[in-house]
Amino acid sequence: MRLLCSTLALLMAPLTQAEPMAPLPSTSQGEGYAVLIVSRERLEVATTCEVALYLHDQMAARLHQGQSVSFNLPPGKVSLRLGLTGTGPCQDGINQLAGQSLELQAGEVRRYRIAMGSDGLRLHAAPTLN
Repeated sequence: MRLLCSTLALLMAPLTQAEPMAPLPSTSQGEGYAVLIVSRERLEVATTCEVALYLHDQMAARLHQGQSVSFNLPPGKVSLRLGLTGTGPCQDGINQLAGQSLELQAGEVRRYRIAMGSDGLRLHAAPTLN
């Protein structure tokens, strides 16, 4: 019985082979998009509260100390806002009403870190990694 199944499988193998797929058009990674990386270093913002990152007035991420997040975004103007989230002291903390705007170019990678300034939470350009 095993011999019969093996022989049958060998005879049917050419019938089950798929035609080769056409190659996909080659595109460079990230073409048409920009990468935005935002990190919250442990010592920059001295609070245990989560920091919320809003892109175009929509919450896009919540960052704890030591975390980072990255986004693939279309090129153009991006509106960003930061604020504290949570309950208790986090909710009554600094309200971030003013936002920041960035102009992103296709293929570029931008790194920012969250920092506390006299006017509240802000994004500051982070050193580039080479």
